[in-house]
This record gives sequence, C-alpha cells and structure tokens, in this order.
Amino acid sequence: MGVLCSLDARLSGSTARVSTWLTMLLVGFAFVMAVAHGQVRYSIPEEMNKGSVVGNIVQDLGLDVKRLKSGRARIFTEDSREYIGLNVDKGTLIVRERIDREELCAQVSPCSLHFQIILDNPVELHRIDFEILDINDHAPAFDRKEISIEIPETAAPGSRFSLDSAHDPDVGSNAPQRYTLNPTEYFTLKEISRNDGTKYFELLLKLHLDRERQEEHQLILTAFDGGSPQKSGTVKITVTVLDTNDNSPVFSQPIYRASLSENAFKDSLVVTVSATDMDKGSNSEVTYSFSQSSGKEAMELFNVDSDTGEIKVKGFLDFEKSKQYELNVEAIDKGGLIDTSKVLIEILDVNDNYPVISVISFSNPIPEDSALGTVIAILNIKDIDSGKNGQIKCTVNSDLPFRIKATSSNFFSLITGLVLDREMFSEYNITITGTDEGSPSLSSNTTLRLKISDVNDNAPVFQRHSYTAYVMENNSPGVSIFAVTATDRDSGNNARISYFLEDLSVNGVSASSYISVNADSGEILAIRSFDFEQTKEFNIRVKAQDGGNPPLSSNVSVKIIIQDQNDNAPQILYPVQTGGSVVAEMVPRSADVGYLVTKVVAVDVDSGQNAWLSYKLQKAADRALFEVGLQNGEIRTVRQVTDKDPVKQKLTVVVEDNGQPSRSATVNVNVAVADTFPEVLSEFTDFTHDKEYNENLTFYLVLALAVVSFLFIVSIIAILSVKCYRWRRERMFYKSGANLPVIPYYPPLYADVGGTGTLQHMYNYEAYRTTDSRKSDLKYARPPTESIISLDSSGTQTLKHAQRGQVGDHFDQVRATIKTGLHAEIRAAFCYLKFKYIFQIQNTILLSHIAVS
Repeated sequence: MGVLCSLDARLSGSTARVSTWLTMLLVGFAFVMAVAHGQVRYSIPEEMNKGSVVGNIVQDLGLDVKRLKSGRARIFTEDSREYIGLNVDKGTLIVRERIDREELCAQVSPCSLHFQIILDNPVELHRIDFEILDINDHAPAFDRKEISIEIPETAAPGSRFSLDSAHDPDVGSNAPQRYTLNPTEYFTLKEISRNDGTKYFELLLKLHLDRERQEEHQLILTAFDGGSPQKSGTVKITVTVLDTNDNSPVFSQPIYRASLSENAFKDSLVVTVSATDMDKGSNSEVTYSFSQSSGKEAMELFNVDSDTGEIKVKGFLDFEKSKQYELNVEAIDKGGLIDTSKVLIEILDVNDNYPVISVISFSNPIPEDSALGTVIAILNIKDIDSGKNGQIKCTVNSDLPFRIKATSSNFFSLITGLVLDREMFSEYNITITGTDEGSPSLSSNTTLRLKISDVNDNAPVFQRHSYTAYVMENNSPGVSIFAVTATDRDSGNNARISYFLEDLSVNGVSASSYISVNADSGEILAIRSFDFEQTKEFNIRVKAQDGGNPPLSSNVSVKIIIQDQNDNAPQILYPVQTGGSVVAEMVPRSADVGYLVTKVVAVDVDSGQNAWLSYKLQKAADRALFEVGLQNGEIRTVRQVTDKDPVKQKLTVVVEDNGQPSRSATVNVNVAVADTFPEVLSEFTDFTHDKEYNENLTFYLVLALAVVSFLFIVSIIAILSVKCYRWRRERMFYKSGANLPVIPYYPPLYADVGGTGTLQHMYNYEAYRTTDSRKSDLKYARPPTESIISLDSSGTQTLKHAQRGQVGDHFDQVRATIKTGLHAEIRAAFCYLKFKYIFQIQNTILLSHIAVS
C-alpha cells in the first residue's frame, strides 16, 4: 500500500530558489511509502532542509509512541553516517544531514538509502528504504574550457571531427539532452547514436577551408539539459586551418637488409633507416613509423624510433615461427606526406627448442606373460630446430624391463626387454627421454603409466596350514563356526576365490551332512546340532579355488572341536530307586560320630567342570544327625546316635554339577536306626500294609530260599576253583621272581572328583583324581561290617536286585583280594559273603511275612 506524505519545507534564500522548490512539489515529488512485512519505503527529493519531516513510522508501521519509548527505538545504519533521524516523542522521521544524490549514488539510478529501526523488549526489526529523487541542481559542463582543432586546408567537405561531450551529475531528464553550434557557416553538428542507445556529436565540415582567406574559425558549442528550469553549459571551439605541404620525404634506400639471431635480447639494434624532406620548417620534419601492412606480428616484435629511425627488437624472436620478417617503414612529414621503404630481417636458428614427445599408440595394460619384444607404445619425437639441433636420440630408464627401438625417422617403439611379473610390480612409471644433438643439448621426457594385467599363475594361499575351530554343542543349525580366508596374488577374476567343502567321511557319514561352507566368504556353517557326548571332534578339508581359466586351487585342513555344554543332569547310580521296594540303610544306635551310613554314587556324562559333582542334604527328618560330604557323597552321622532318635529316617540328597547353569538330581535315602531286625520291621510295616494276602507265600519263600542257596553254593565252588587255579599260577610267578599284578582300575568310566564311584558304601576306597573326571582311579580294600536292609513290599524284587548288584560286586572284590595273595582275606570274604546272603534271605522272608500279615 502506498501512503502520500506531505513535506513542510522551510523556504529560505532567494525568490528563484523558493519558486524552484514549489515547482518540484507541484510536479509531484511526493513521498511514497510501501509497507510489507515490517518494511517501509519513502521517496524524497535530494537537498531537503535539515529537520524536514519525511515520514511517520507510528502510522506507517502500526506502532504507537509508547512502544517506541519502551522499546528504546533507534536507527541502525550500516555506515556511520545518519542522514535520517528518529523523533521518538512524535514517531516521525526527520532529515538530519544534507542529502546530495550525486554524492551518494553518482550516476546510479534509482538511488536509495537503507536503515533499520530496532525495538527492544521484545526485539523488533523494521527496514526503512528511502529513494532519493534527483532535482536539476547541476548544469551541463565540458571538461575543457576551450577545444582546439587543426584542419588542413585540403580537407574535403564531409570530414568529421570528434567533440567533447558535456557532463551533468544529474540523471534522467535532468541530464544533457541536446547541443547547438554557432556559427554554422562552415561547420555543423552531426548526431550519432551508439548501440547502447546513448548519443554523441561530431563536428562536420560543410565547405572547403581556405587558410589564406581565414586562418582561424571561432565556434561556440552549447549543451542543454531537460530540467525545469532548463540549464546549459558552453565551450569555445577554435579551428586552425593548416598550410599545404607539397614535398614528400624520401628514404635513402628502397630496401634495408639485416641478420639477427633468434635469441637476441630486447632493445637490440637491428638497422637504422633514414629519410629526407626538401621542404623547410615544420614541413621538413620527418617521423618514422611502421605501416599497417607490416603485419601485427612483426609490429609486436620490432619497434622503430619515430625521430631517429632506429629499428630495435621489441619482443621475443623465434626462428621456428618465422625465419624472415618484412617490415614496411613510413616516413611522414609534418604536412602528412609519406614515403615508404622495406626492411628485410633474416632470423638465425639457435638450439632453443626442446624435443616434443608424442605417444602415437599405447597398449595399456599388457598381460604379464607377454613375450620379449612385445611392442607397448609407438612414439614420435620431433624437434623443430634445424640441423643437428633437431636430431633426436631416445632412451628409457635402464632399471626397467623395457627397451627403446628406433623404427624410422623420429619414430620409436617401446618394447619389453625382460619377463614381467604382475605380482612383483603391478604397474610401471616409464620415463622416456628425448635428447637433441645441439650444443648444448636439450632434452625432454614423458612418463607412461603402464599397468600389467593379471594372468592366473598363482593359486590361492590360506593364511595357515591348518585351522582349529571350536563350537559349543547343542548349537543351532546354520550357526557360523569359523571362517577361513585365502588370498590370491592375482587380481580380478583370477583372485576371486570361492570356497568348497571336500567330500570327506566323518564317523562314516559325509562331511557335508555336518558342515557347509559359504562359497563367497569361506564361512563355515553347522548344518546340524552337535552332541559332545557322541562326537568330540572331527576334521574337514576346505578347498579355495580362484576364478581363473583354468582355475587354480589349494586346500586346508580344519579341525572342529565340539565343546561340552552342561546339557546332562547327574545320574544316580546308587542307591537305585525302584517303584515297588524300599531300601533302607541300617545304622546301629551305638554308631559313633562320623559313622559312614552309605554313599550316594552319581555320574555326569558331561566333561570338565560340567561333570564336577557336589552333594547336598536337601531334606532330612533330623538335620542334626546326618550330613553329606560335599565332594564324595558320603552320608555320615554328625553326632552320637541316641535312643530318642526315631528308627525310620528319610533323607533327600541333591546332586548338582558345576555347569552354568547347573543341573541336579535328587535321591531319597531311607535309613533305619536300630540294633535289631524287629525294630526295623515294626517301623517299616507301613510301607506294605496295603498288599493283598498271598496264599502260596510259603511255597514261594521256600522256593526262593532253595534257589538262592543253590546259586550260592555253585558260585562258591566256581570261585574256589578259579582262585585255586590262579593261586597256583601266582606261586609259579613268585618262584620265578615275577612281580605281582597291579590292582586293576575300576570302574574306568564312572569316575568323578571327590572319590565318587559306583561301589556301595560298605567298601573302603581311595580316589585318584584327574582333570578328566571320567578317568579317576579307584582302589578297593576290605569291606566293613555295615548292613544293608532291603525291604520289598511285593517280596519278589529284592532277591533279584541283591543278586544282580551286590553279588557281582562281592565276587569282583573276592577276585581282587585273591590277586594280592592274602589267603586270610579270602577266608574273611567267605565268612562275610555267607553271613551277607543268609541275612538277605532272612530279611526277604521276614519282609514277605510282614507283607502277608
């Protein structure tokens, strides 16, 4: 939007100046303001009086005086000079300094002032633009007060002569608009327009001049501007008519000759020309110059002294560009009469040009198996000097496997001189040098960067001769186990390596059913889940093959070791838990502190620390009576057994391995605290009171007793026979000085740290621990006299269990004892076994009787 602002100018000075200001106001120099996004634009004429109001920002910016005061309104300009000031009390903009448009902007139009009004709290920024309008306050003026023009009397009508243009600092219509000339008898003004639309004026000769009639003409040139009121400026033109010259200068020679070396320095004298004029006075004075017909190049290389006629070197000479120069020299007298002469200059060659090497053909790259003498590049070497200065020799670095061979004049071939190997040097920087035979000789060189292309002459190479990879058992199929990497000194497809699994047999099965290999990365992946307990390690072979033609390959052995994971819980070997029988360990009431009640035997098929077992008492009827060995699983009494302790004691033992996370198994151990069998039977009758009565119980008991007795007698006879036979052999060994046989290891696979084994608690033992718990050594000695009571509610399983477990263990113990040659131990074992089995038979009969009742 535009707002028309009025100007209250203070009129002072002469009446003419007052009328000028009023005329300007009436023509329409008004203030125009445009407000858009905090921006205000005013238009004001230059030369306004100080203190003149040029705008009201309270109205134009929509502000109020209170906001100006509270915001500490102020003006900010980019330069230090402030032409416009701010009246905060009234919110008006006033002129602070004289504004001269010509001083600010010269001929630039439009001319503008820019400043910012800044308010604080909150911060506001308003841009104010002032367009300074030009007034016609300058008259046109000429640079010279007087213009002098000399015109020979022989000048023809229509000749034109340049005039100075008037200058006016004002712009637009206030600038010079037209010119007038007075008088116009012999001369007139000719207006000429330039391409950019501007105009200029020339003095045009209308009639022939006669010096004898009028030697000088006085003219007045006036320039008018387009302002109101109009202003003008004048200049005086003096035209002098020159006398006629009727004699021309004459050179002393029609042709001048000179020889000059091309390396001549600047200002070197070439030749001196001379001309004379028969006229007198100024018409006899001659000046020398080159004619335009000499050519631009020659005029740039040579210079002639206008007074003396000495021709000297001006630029740099080059024999190869031109061997000879022809100059046309003019002798001009003051009257403008001319004579011409030729100057022939011969240029002598010097060795100042370096050989130029051009690569005509370049085969890049070349294969590394290129034959000797293979042409790599064809070169052309030229030297534009003449004679020996232009004869060339071409060489190449002697330490490179390449040679130079001359083929024809100025043509050379770069060929292979030795066998190439890309793997040693994949590229060469070949410097080729061309040297001329001048004195002194000049040389130049060029460097060719030759790449050697690859040939598949290197097989892939693995970083190691063999690899070992580890994988945890129970892995997920598809998991990455390992990655093999091979390198190939070749490049491109010849170095693009693919990996393959060679078809080997692993545990009788193809390796591809266990493992796969990523063809691109060499990553080894597991196809199936591994089980350490089945397979601990296996070997595969990976082949690396490049992409050459034909392909080359190599292979490497990879040993894959399965690492154990704690995926198996401990297994209880003793006591054996059955569904229908109750086994009780008997502890006499006279047992001392530390009495060995029984031993919990467990194994873990894992290895390492995953198989290290620990035993803890989880639940007990009386925790103050029993404890379990943390490492060996031995259940011992903690205190002295008393009469108040109940007969029936039930213990729950937890067996944990040392894996992360650990696994465990529990076993229930029944302990009978009693000195006599009736006490035991009275307490354990509640296990069998629900059994049905068996009418044929007596028959089965008698039959069982007969069978057990028969088997016992047969076993004793067999054992005695075998032991007697071995005893006789051992006697023979003693006589021959042979050593006694070593006590055998047993059991070989059920070993564990802390002396855990598979034998029952009634045998004393020693444990020899190793880092592999499956290979602990056990040595057995004499059995103690503890008793084991097995209560079977059905009366059918106890005997079989005793025969399968205990009889076998006792027979092994007897054999081990006989090997030591201790005959007293044999008799003790017989007594023990007889008592043991009779006791078990009686126990079976009693329990059966309890079940029937």
